[in-house]
Amino acid sequence: MNKTLLFIFSAIFFATNACGQVKEDFQPSELNQPGQLYPMVNSQGYARFRIKAPGASSVKVTLGLGGSGGTELTKDAEGVWTGTTAGPMDKGFHYYHMIIDGAVVNDPGTNNFYGSCRWESGIEIPAPDADFFALKNVPHGNVQQVIFHSSGAQMEKAAFVYTPPTYGKDNKRYPVLYLQHGWGENETAWWRQGHVGLIMDNLIAAGKVKPFIIVMTYGMTNDVKWGHIKEFDAKAFEKVLVSELIPFIDSHFRTLADRSHRALAGLSMGGVETRLISMRQPQVFSAYGVLSGGTFTPDEWKGKEKPQLLFESCGSKEYPKEVEASVQSLKTAGYNAHSFVSDGTAHEFLTWRRSFYHLAQLLFRW
Repeated sequence: MNKTLLFIFSAIFFATNACGQVKEDFQPSELNQPGQLYPMVNSQGYARFRIKAPGASSVKVTLGLGGSGGTELTKDAEGVWTGTTAGPMDKGFHYYHMIIDGAVVNDPGTNNFYGSCRWESGIEIPAPDADFFALKNVPHGNVQQVIFHSSGAQMEKAAFVYTPPTYGKDNKRYPVLYLQHGWGENETAWWRQGHVGLIMDNLIAAGKVKPFIIVMTYGMTNDVKWGHIKEFDAKAFEKVLVSELIPFIDSHFRTLADRSHRALAGLSMGGVETRLISMRQPQVFSAYGVLSGGTFTPDEWKGKEKPQLLFESCGSKEYPKEVEASVQSLKTAGYNAHSFVSDGTAHEFLTWRRSFYHLAQLLFRW
């Protein structure tokens, strides 16, 4: 477990170097604010940044290739700083910020997303398989914020709830997936960076999933500080989840409120939470998804209520052999286990978007 945690916290969001000339076919990133040209991306996956800061003596963008320390920008006679990444980035979403004379500054050209325990700038490198999370002319579900009281924390807490397009239009009750974000993120991550609502809408429209509700709340992961990873046990969040959030959701939404119709999954540290809680609360959830958050072993499940689904995934640049070996051992032991490895990605959102796409098609089909 400790080795897995250390890997997760040290994981980076960068691609490998590429050879050849940079093509000058740059286009504004799809995440830019209205009317803003920069940042830009080209067909090869390079990113280019620009900001006007005539009084600055140094500007750097944290987005770069693994270990390179980011992208240095160069100042022209008009006080405009411009720079291009040294190589193409992994496809998909990336957080970044600018460092201007030592000060951390968000890029004014793009939108902000909560990551690294702060609102960060975001850029999207177009992926060849982006169709599965694209905004399409299909029936859309609803993502709403709900507020629930936490007596343990003595405060009001927020969650975002995705309901399928048919919810409220019939008398059906629905299964529920509790879906957790990673370290440094919050309850907005999965539906904003992860496009989980769009993925579900497209899957439902294609008839590939059994519709279900998704609940996303803050997993209290950011209470863990660097240097104290070994102390993380997810017990505080477990109490909120099991004793407060689940009863709230079951009393306010048309849920199938039993173990067989309740699942827990998470990315990165949210996957670690899923593993920890699964061992202590096997009577609450029937299915688990660990996305870049470690692996299960058959021995861990001995003497516990047998899960109906175990799903593990990671990027091909993470630890695919460990994931595949783990799932094979689970299958051999008689568990309904599945693995997925995202080709060409690391510890990043395209890995998790793809992972969710595959997980969703396996859930609640028993």
